[in-house]
Order: sequence, then structure tokens, then C-alpha cells
Amino acid sequence: MSEDNTRKPSLEETFDQIETIISKMEQQEVTLEESFALYQQGVEKLKVCNTLLDEVEKKMQVLDADDDA
Repeated sequence: MSEDNTRKPSLEETFDQIETIISKMEQQEVTLEESFALYQQGVEKLKVCNTLLDEVEKKMQVLDADDDA
């Protein structure tokens, strides 16, 4: 049995990672191949951000529903 002990990155950490990727892509010495790999990493990080934001939105809806009750 293998346990996955990796924790989810926070939204802030993911945004920082995206900023780092963008900074690397803006460097002139980055090749097209490297740019494409960085772009793919960025897209994956954006997916993580969307998931995290969806989770927060669901929690807020639950809180709002509790307040209305």
C-alpha cells in the first residue's frame, strides 16, 4: 500500500509558480522548445488554480447557505 503524502499547493504558491514560469518565458535566451515546455507547465498550474478556486467557491456557497438557514 502506497500512501501519497504530498500536500496540495496553496493558491498563492501556485500563482508564484506561474509567475516564475512567465519570467522564464520572457527571457530572450529561451528556445522555442523550452518555451513550449514552460507553456505546458503554466497550463497545468492554471488548471490547479481553477480547481482550488472552485473548491473555495463551493465552501463559500455552503457558508452562505448556512447563513440563510
